[in-house]
Amino acid sequence: MILVQINYRGSMKTTRIITKYANRRLYDSEESRYVTLIDIRRLVKDKIDFIVWDRKSGIDITRTILLQVITDLERTGHSIMSRKFLSQVIRSYDKVVPEFVTEYLEESMRFFMTQQKNLLKQINRVMDRDPFKEVAGIAQDNFVRWKSLQEEVLQRLGQLAVPEK
Repeated sequence: MILVQINYRGSMKTTRIITKYANRRLYDSEESRYVTLIDIRRLVKDKIDFIVWDRKSGIDITRTILLQVITDLERTGHSIMSRKFLSQVIRSYDKVVPEFVTEYLEESMRFFMTQQKNLLKQINRVMDRDPFKEVAGIAQDNFVRWKSLQEEVLQRLGQLAVPEK
């Protein structure tokens, strides 16, 4: 099953529907087969838009399934989320506006991915130059940008924090 959305300009966006049944299995009706978390990860990597619906309750459980994919990835030993980071995320649920944290994390990840792509371009472009000097310059630029972003976030968090009781 595919959900088709038409925006105000008339262009269509398709969203694949995956159904979670009571037996905890996920069914992709477009492929007419049960799928695993590995298949869900492939959809994400291939940038295929999808929604996971719980058949019994009728609610969207996509975020829960994506968290399960992340949990599986974190178990492999190549963890990218430290205990400290995860603890801070949990604490943020009680202290700040959730939409702000969501927006910040999404923007931070976009920034990181852009910088990683730029770094790879720079490395490929300067292979005949002194790579250490080039990487040091890029690292310094990234540090300045990241520091500016952190200062802005900390300032906003200070304004939005809810006093502890």
